[in-house]
Amino acid sequence: MLCLSGLSVALALALVPGPSEALKEGDCEVCVTFLGKFYQSLKDSDVKFNSADIEKALTASCKDAKGKENRFCYYIGATSDAATKMINEVSKPLSYHVPVEKICEKLKKKDGQICELKYDKQLDLTSVDLKKLKVKDLKKILEEWGESCKGCAEKSDFIRKITELMPKYAPAAAKARTDL
Repeated sequence: MLCLSGLSVALALALVPGPSEALKEGDCEVCVTFLGKFYQSLKDSDVKFNSADIEKALTASCKDAKGKENRFCYYIGATSDAATKMINEVSKPLSYHVPVEKICEKLKKKDGQICELKYDKQLDLTSVDLKKLKVKDLKKILEEWGESCKGCAEKSDFIRKITELMPKYAPAAAKARTDL
């Protein structure tokens, strides 16, 4: 009898639904944002919503991706150097117009790293004191602009390069800055 009641308790616990796997606010930030923009671009360009066409478009859009979005593409297998191929986990649901949040939930179950990706905080170039930033952050600004600083050895070299390029990449910030 004791064995039977233990078995019934175990069965009851197995049938009780566990915690919901729904995404919380801020979870899968890169996944939701990137796939949201990608889905919108598909709708705007009148692409046929079948898996093959979506995979081609996703691979093409991942070639232009940089930073965290490129890392996301790598995780789902949409880059040429990716080790895994989970691209069909994205293309098939998108072909049925499944919401992006639901796709990211499924991807999170397959690979938790996908939802750990977060965008870097954007610096406000209008008010930030470049002299107080670390060289790593100065390099990141140049990298986001697609520029590099060849021959830069000291922090002042990076600051000089950023202030030189700021009118081209951040004209509003260049106008607002008073220390130029």
